[in-house]
Amino acid sequence: MIPNTRREFLADVGRGMLVASLGATIATDLGLAPASAADGAETLDFGKLEPLAALLQDTPTNKLMSVLVGKLKEGTDLRTLVGAGSLANAREFGGKHYEGYHTFMALAPAFEMSKELPEAQKALPVLKVLYRNSTHIQAKGGRKNEVLRPVKATPVPAGKPAGESLQELTRKNDPATAEGIFATVAKDGADDAFNHVMYCVADDINVHRVVLAWRAWAMLDFTGKEHAHTLLRQSVLFCCNENRGGKQSAITTQLPKLMDQYKLAGKKIGTRDGDDAWVEALAKVVYGGGRDKAADAVAAALAEGFASASISDAINLAANQLLLNDPGRSKADGVKQIGSVHGDSVGLHASDAANAWRNIAKVSNARNTIAALIVGAYHTAGQNGNQLKEPFHTAELEKIKTTDAKELLVQTEDAIKAGNQAVAAALAQKYGTAGHPVRALLDVLIRYGVSEDGALHAEKYYRTATEEFGTTRAAFKWRQIVALARVTASEFGKPAPGYDEAKRLLIG
Repeated sequence: MIPNTRREFLADVGRGMLVASLGATIATDLGLAPASAADGAETLDFGKLEPLAALLQDTPTNKLMSVLVGKLKEGTDLRTLVGAGSLANAREFGGKHYEGYHTFMALAPAFEMSKELPEAQKALPVLKVLYRNSTHIQAKGGRKNEVLRPVKATPVPAGKPAGESLQELTRKNDPATAEGIFATVAKDGADDAFNHVMYCVADDINVHRVVLAWRAWAMLDFTGKEHAHTLLRQSVLFCCNENRGGKQSAITTQLPKLMDQYKLAGKKIGTRDGDDAWVEALAKVVYGGGRDKAADAVAAALAEGFASASISDAINLAANQLLLNDPGRSKADGVKQIGSVHGDSVGLHASDAANAWRNIAKVSNARNTIAALIVGAYHTAGQNGNQLKEPFHTAELEKIKTTDAKELLVQTEDAIKAGNQAVAAALAQKYGTAGHPVRALLDVLIRYGVSEDGALHAEKYYRTATEEFGTTRAAFKWRQIVALARVTASEFGKPAPGYDEAKRLLIG
């Protein structure tokens, strides 16, 4: 029930904060919390982050912004908010809820966006995502319906890597047994846990499968590695859930075949740098050669000693081309308009996935680095059947005569507000070709990456594009900003829920 008075509102908020600080069990004993918060079922406890995680789960969405702005003014930092939000999300959804895991994947990117904003606005992207987090937690029923509970560790079968056992169990959709074994694996540390989970993650090519795994690992920078078990459990359950139908991806046989054919088992990752022409040639195979050829080409490159970074550049270049050459959505779906490329478009999904595979390759052991690159190429390939022969914005390039930085920025913002993807992308390309500094253009693009809803993908894709811009070699990096300008224009016109309230409370 929504409180009728300001006094009732403040009482409810105060009670929620007291419950969070005491813990659900003690609060229930004192009559301060509903029995559903501690109904006899064991619950996870997140130590120093527990009070804030519980607060994020217990506070109704219509009160959340006031509570969180209050916490910020009391000295809680954004990093702590993000860490607690991720644990609250994982406990509530466990990697088994579509909007839930999308929100989890947006938290770290939102924090990275905050670092690019003026001081008064830094909290906006994080508050926006936490508002989304609360919306889905409350819709699901809150603490009484949370997915992750304490799990009993069970022995790992002898005679093979634990990752292979987890792989077999996720293929069979046996979450109970997989959870028990993973609880044992996690005791050996975060790095071992992640590398064993990767056997399951690289077993299929679902974009959320790979991005969730990467974002869970990246989130350890916010929560500490002591929470690796909680965060990585999401991938174990996601992989089980994805295999409910029993049908397996062809990569399950293709990957071991290529590992054997090119004698990659036990091989050290090479350091040979591919030049720009080499990267572009491999990208063309990944983009247009089909999945089997793409995977084979990357396996051959690994056998020849090419560096992970060079191979990742090619995979990400191909994914970027999928977005630039996308004709746009053919039908509206009530959230995204005809012609849009934001949200779950082929190119945006491919770009997010390729970025995740790159990052996984950086932090994994040699076996999983090899697997990530082969599966990443296989994943990116085979998706260009409906793409245009030339980038969507090509025809607009010759119409732009100015090279003045300020004029190009003004026109780019106008194109975004008009939802004109082709013009926005063309202006971004002209701006880069003229050699103007990227920061001024990003200051325009981030404004709408924060204010607009983005159909669950605004924060993730902004981070994908800007991170790839900072990582990819100079010859190809500006294409990432061109694609980001296009996506920003596509997503304009649907403001993010909670954004206006957060902005009013923070800035006035």
